[in-house]
Amino acid sequence: MIQELDEKNFDENIKDGIKFVAFTAPWCGYCQKQKPILKEIADNNIWIGEVNSDNNPNLVQRYNISAFPAFILFKNGNVIGNFVGYQSKYDLLNTLLGYLQ
Repeated sequence: MIQELDEKNFDENIKDGIKFVAFTAPWCGYCQKQKPILKEIADNNIWIGEVNSDNNPNLVQRYNISAFPAFILFKNGNVIGNFVGYQSKYDLLNTLLGYLQ
């Protein structure tokens, strides 16, 4: 399951453990194309949070998001990696594993 994140629940959700967050926008074609891949990964017990960037401008500004989709990997609330742009399932998992090694 993908956890919907907003400015009210964001900090609480990322404070413990490894958390993968996708910043998306409803008007972004690549974001829409990315959603089924994120859902498939989340269905395999990988925690994924999603921020609707249009509804959460303070989070977008806080993390300097300027392109979509944007991804940030957190460990205990601290950023340990980030990357931008549409990712195939293989590329996304490979990138995540690279940050976790």
